[in-house]
Amino acid sequence: MFEQLGLIGCGLMGGSFALALKRAGLVKRVVGYSKSPSTTERARQMGVIDVEAPSALLAASGADIVLLAVPVSATEAIFKGIRHLVGPDTLIMDVGSTKRDVVDAARRVLRDHIGSFVPCHPITGKEVSGVEHADADLYTGKQVILTPIERTFTAQLKKASDVWTALGCHVVQMSPQAHDAAYAAVSHLPHLIAFALMNGISGQAHGKDYLSLAGPGFRDFTRIAASDPTMWRDILMANREELLAQSKIFQQTLQNLEHLISSGSGEALEDLIEKASETRANWRISSPKSQK
Repeated sequence: MFEQLGLIGCGLMGGSFALALKRAGLVKRVVGYSKSPSTTERARQMGVIDVEAPSALLAASGADIVLLAVPVSATEAIFKGIRHLVGPDTLIMDVGSTKRDVVDAARRVLRDHIGSFVPCHPITGKEVSGVEHADADLYTGKQVILTPIERTFTAQLKKASDVWTALGCHVVQMSPQAHDAAYAAVSHLPHLIAFALMNGISGQAHGKDYLSLAGPGFRDFTRIAASDPTMWRDILMANREELLAQSKIFQQTLQNLEHLISSGSGEALEDLIEKASETRANWRISSPKSQK
């Protein structure tokens, strides 16, 4: 049981965490702060938070658990705002989709207090943002990646693992580097492709007509293109090295398929399609082994 959650960022992810923590009986009080005062007020009206804070510092004041649910580009500024309140018993977590940049920011700002910080990435979300979409079930049954570093306190790492497990999550640990390489391939690149595809079609003279004829397959394939632009700008820029490396691999694979089509190599084309089909058919979401 935590005495107080300092919630910095009262949107979808942060609001859902607060609701889930309350429902599980794991926190007595939630003090929240968002850059927009109207968001914080709405969060209080919804019962997501109990007290509105005018700053990140005051949200973290007196908290034994702090969650940063802000764009990854804002993480360093938040650390600077709350670092004087970080004690050896404080648990600080984030929910960012990239980890090396967040860890680097923590090293620069938290310094001797970095042991209290456990970087986290819950593998969940919605295409809509805002506290009005907060859902206590958002994390239930989902995977949460923890990326501790050598200076992370063992006690804080256990607390983080325990709290996510108590919310019904499957907890996995890996290094920040392994995390960013993996999610460049299976998350960041698919978003980049979806954004490019939608812009490529909509930018054509008859793009609107083409889109009006699209069916469920196109809808499913491009669902993630409706994601929050600011958040995904930050993610793609933060993980640019790994993302661009994956993009090169994708482009080469696409060019190979294009070559087979242009050369009329139907049999070879079918072989590659069959390979992709089998891989997708046999794919199951499972917890990966811990990686260093």
